[in-house]
Amino acid sequence: MYLESLARSLIETARLAGAAVLEIYRRPSFEVALKADASPVTEADLASQALILERLAAIAPDVPVLSEEAAALPFAERRRWKRLFIVDPLDGTREFVGRNGEFTINIALVEEGVPILGVVFAPTLDRTWWGAATIGAFRLDRQEPETVIKVAAAGGDLRVLASRSHRGGRLGDFLEALPPHRLISVGSSVKFCQVAEGAADFYPRLSPTQEWDTAAGDAVLRAAGGQVLALDGAPLRYNKEDLLNPFFVALGARAVPWQSAVGRGAKK
Repeated sequence: MYLESLARSLIETARLAGAAVLEIYRRPSFEVALKADASPVTEADLASQALILERLAAIAPDVPVLSEEAAALPFAERRRWKRLFIVDPLDGTREFVGRNGEFTINIALVEEGVPILGVVFAPTLDRTWWGAATIGAFRLDRQEPETVIKVAAAGGDLRVLASRSHRGGRLGDFLEALPPHRLISVGSSVKFCQVAEGAADFYPRLSPTQEWDTAAGDAVLRAAGGQVLALDGAPLRYNKEDLLNPFFVALGARAVPWQSAVGRGAKK
């Protein structure tokens, strides 16, 4: 019951942050700056961040927060956190700036390095995906009843997702080594959610991501019966000393011979 009650509060928080983001998105123009790694940050990232942090402080004041737009504390302090929220206030900033609508608000609860609850809200779709360990995974559209989601069973064409903004030679080589498949391009954490709801089978990521990029989507996919594995076959872990994720694959129920393709793509 605790996780479901918390999930409802996080869903409301993500929706409120999404409304703030949409207000900025619909303006004729908005401020965009470059961070130290040359990735973009907008006033929408910062507005969403402020709202989410304020809400989380009220919902669970004893749970620390790790967020993209907040300076990470030293690992010597973080390593003592048994439970924490991992937040991406605007996942898909490039999609936001490009105005293709494929961006999300991501909030995850992590315990002992494992994402046990995740909420992913897509403002332009007015759609929420959420999942929690021992409860399951769900999709919530504003005008429709909440729907249980599960990864797809085997059968039909192999459907592979790729990031719209992060493509490269490594991924191309990796994809060529897979069985025949249909490639679908999508931005942000929606990719995890599409595997979780059975709309796709496989999502390989052979370019850099940080923990806040994946934690919420990872939780949703795990709750739907899927997996997110590093290329050595180990599940992703969170609140590590190095917040950079290893390259990974997100899998539904379908058996995909991805291990044989690993040699065609570069490891981290």
